[in-house]
Amino acid sequence: MAEKRKFQAIKGTRDLLPPETELWNRVEQTAREVFGTFGFGEIRLPIFEPTELFARAVGGETDIVSKEMYSFEDHDLPELSRIRSIVSSRTIAFGDPQRFQDFRLQVEELWQGLKDAIEKNLVGRTPENQRALATVPGLLEECRQHQNELASPNLTKDLERERTQRLAVALDTLRTVLRSISLGDEVSLRPEATASVCRAYIQHGMQQLPQPVKLYYMGPMFRRERPQKGRYRQFYQIGAEVLEAARPDPTKDRKKETIRDAATDAEVIGMLMTFFDRSGLYGATLYINSIGCRDCRPAYVNLLRSELLKVRDKLGSDSQRRIETNPLRVLDSKLEHEQPIIEQLPRIGAHLCEECRSHDSEMKRQLELLGVAFKENWRLVRGLDYYMRTTFEITARGLGSQNAVCGGGRYDGLVELLGGPPTKGIGFAIGEDRLILSLRTGSAQEGTSYDESLPDMSTILQRPDVVVTGTSVETWKRATQLAASLRKRGLFVYLPRPGTNLQRVFDAGHKLGIRVAIVVGEDELKRDDYVIRVLAPLDPTSSRDFRVRTGDVVLYGKIVKLRQDLERALLRLAAGKPDLETRRNISALLDRLVERELLPLKLAGAVKDVLPALNRTIHGESLAADSVQWALAFGNLLLNELEKLSPMEV
Repeated sequence: MAEKRKFQAIKGTRDLLPPETELWNRVEQTAREVFGTFGFGEIRLPIFEPTELFARAVGGETDIVSKEMYSFEDHDLPELSRIRSIVSSRTIAFGDPQRFQDFRLQVEELWQGLKDAIEKNLVGRTPENQRALATVPGLLEECRQHQNELASPNLTKDLERERTQRLAVALDTLRTVLRSISLGDEVSLRPEATASVCRAYIQHGMQQLPQPVKLYYMGPMFRRERPQKGRYRQFYQIGAEVLEAARPDPTKDRKKETIRDAATDAEVIGMLMTFFDRSGLYGATLYINSIGCRDCRPAYVNLLRSELLKVRDKLGSDSQRRIETNPLRVLDSKLEHEQPIIEQLPRIGAHLCEECRSHDSEMKRQLELLGVAFKENWRLVRGLDYYMRTTFEITARGLGSQNAVCGGGRYDGLVELLGGPPTKGIGFAIGEDRLILSLRTGSAQEGTSYDESLPDMSTILQRPDVVVTGTSVETWKRATQLAASLRKRGLFVYLPRPGTNLQRVFDAGHKLGIRVAIVVGEDELKRDDYVIRVLAPLDPTSSRDFRVRTGDVVLYGKIVKLRQDLERALLRLAAGKPDLETRRNISALLDRLVERELLPLKLAGAVKDVLPALNRTIHGESLAADSVQWALAFGNLLLNELEKLSPMEV
């Protein structure tokens, strides 16, 4: 009997599980909220696209396209594909007539199958396929003749060597033609999304819409690279693009256009930093640079190449190769011995044309007006020709030496390169995996302590509001109905399995950090009320067990949820991990947030005012009291203010 295989996630991929997914959801929701306030709309793109799209946009010679993409042919001809694979790689023993005969029959089958598929319009009439139809019979006949010559008796060693070489050349030529046969479109899982957004902009005629068009996306990307900290073969990105048709107009003031473009760049960067602030990413650093344009960059690249040639022997093999292919990429080098050499190279800022200098100065001025702090990094470049002027990168803590969490730039030539009209563009892509990693491990504020042993933020966010349980078959039915009713009102309800012992339910509630249990018993059904057990008392002197009428239990649930939500909002502001006891002492948490200047004093005072009424109600104060309705209304207003507040904005 075959051993059962234990399936696991493929190398470079992983499962995202609760409660961590709660943090992912919050980050993505924050992106939607922030980007929406800047006028961006969400675009949802296909997971795979034509390979040629990425080859043009990313660069056919880049590692991403040449080594890292997951590509495949999209067709419904598995048998032809199998035969093509066999004959393209099959080894033939020279002088073995039977093996050559088998090879010849398979090639003829592939040739006939290709011919039939083209006639039925199952396969395209590509130049490669037309070439195969025209040349394969002749090449196969040439191979057959060389094979027969090798089978001749009394061959001298020199003659045998010569004929073997001829057969080898003919077979190589034949295999090259066979490998080039295209049975379907070449498609690839997307390694990035900018190319897809530009394709959609062209395909749907978005240049006819009011300009600029602002789009954002989020989802998985795929690259077959070496997995490392925060990097996976299936990874997630959040990105945004601004595209604007560049309609030729000789009457336009080019200086004003340059200022407008710079303002757009600054707005996009400002939006990005607002998102990081709202996400609670402390210690994010923005680096910017200008890489010029088609008018001024070529001269700088030539100068850079000439200077690199002078020190070629001191550089590593990768940098030596890049001197000829793409000198700008040498500036990306992380090799320690190359750093002093690179620091002495000419800097592009001194070689910008007048328009690019004006654009760069205006963009920095706009960033200062927006209150966005930045650092200039002259080595921040992009290797492809359609990138121009603005480039930027954001780094974060907790990611090691490769600490970039986001990169972006202006790409005014990309849409045109992909077959669209002249279009301006700027965008960015956030590595969501790396962002989450930084939020979890490196987001403590400067000068504050960070305790790794304390509960994780995602665990706190995932904590249920209440547990609902029954004591018998009949009461479990009512408990299930009650749980459904509370869930409809937005409460996170933990409902144990029917028949679970009551003490075990309470123990599970303690482990999950649930504050309140609602118990449906036989007597309670008759009395038309429910028993409340406060599992995590807010005041040790207050009652832990009391009853709530069935008609009031939804209101009671809302009070419990509001108290929980206020606590969650404050914990998000803290962006830390206080222990269980501190989480229950919300007053101490408020004081700490004010001390660290993470919460305005006035807002903290208002929260402190509303907490006693919420706490008393949770411990059994009459739900008919005026203070309950006041606490519910005022508490929700405060919650709304807390959820809008960014830790960086206080």
